Amino acid sequence: MKESIWLKISYGIDELSKWAGAIGAAASIALALLIVYDATMRYVFHEGSVALQELEWHLFDTLFLLGLSYALKHDKHVRVDILYTHFSPRMKEFVKIVSMLLFVMPLGLLVVWFSWDFVAQSFVQHEMSPDPGGLCCRYVIKSFIIAAFVLLVLQAISETIKSFYRIGALK
Repeated sequence: MKESIWLKISYGIDELSKWAGAIGAAASIALALLIVYDATMRYVFHEGSVALQELEWHLFDTLFLLGLSYALKHDKHVRVDILYTHFSPRMKEFVKIVSMLLFVMPLGLLVVWFSWDFVAQSFVQHEMSPDPGGLCCRYVIKSFIIAAFVLLVLQAISETIKSFYRIGALK
């Protein structure tokens, strides 16, 4: 059976989310190692680093933000399942379509819209940490806000395509 162009688009988006999840997973490993190192330095050797503490936050931001689309792809997001579990498979697909179109996509687009100037201003100012010894290039981590929510909207599009395909609306 010939694959629909819609499914090919969906699978391409899924691949992006897979890579975002892999980067988030790498950030979680780096974060765990960094926390162990930072705690050891602080409590054993009585040495601390502002830059390392800020790097912990940056890694956590990366993990959280890039994990959004990955969680949606694998249906590991937050949902109230009290009624959903009793729905038929077809009804579940309709609920998924409606929730993607009315909630996830508009929210993602609103976050991108309202964070655009915030991130652009950070780039223009070459924003860096105000703390002595802090990290430079704060605009890089702020740009993850836009990237993450664009990925979330794309993954919502992918999930919508797959739901339409499952109910037979696309062939």
